[in-house]
Amino acid sequence: MDGVTLTPLKKIEHPKGDVFRAMKASDKGFSGFGEAYFSTINKSEIKGWKKHTKMTLNLIVVTGEVEFVVYDGNGFFSVKLSRNNYQRLTVKPNLWLAFRGFSTENILLNLASIEHNPEESESADLDIFGYIWDKS
Repeated sequence: MDGVTLTPLKKIEHPKGDVFRAMKASDKGFSGFGEAYFSTINKSEIKGWKKHTKMTLNLIVVTGEVEFVVYDGNGFFSVKLSRNNYQRLTVKPNLWLAFRGFSTENILLNLASIEHNPEESESADLDIFGYIWDKS
C-alpha cells in the first residue's frame, strides 16, 4: 500500500539482555522527529480508526503482539508485530489506522515525526469502513 512501509529491525542478542533497535536518522522512513511515546492496548481491545493529516507514525511493538490495520480509502493493509516479527511500521499522513492487542500485556512505541496536535487528526467509529476483525 502506498504510504505504508515495513522495515525489519535489528535485534542484538546479549547474555545479560538483548538490544532492540528502533530507528536512526539515516533509516529509510525517517521523516524528522517530533516526539516518542509508548501506548498500551489491552488484549482483544481495538483502538482506532484515526487519521493524521501531518504526522508520520513509526510504530514498533516492544511487548506482546499487536495487529495494525491501515485503510487508504480503497483497501486494507494488515500486519501483526511482536518480538517474533520485529519490524517498524511506518504510516504516512492521511491513512486511517486501527490496532488490536493480542497478548495480556501489549506495549508499542511511536516515533512520531511531529509533536502531537489534536487538531491535525480525525477519528472514526470502528465499523465505518466495514473491516472484519478476525476472531483469533
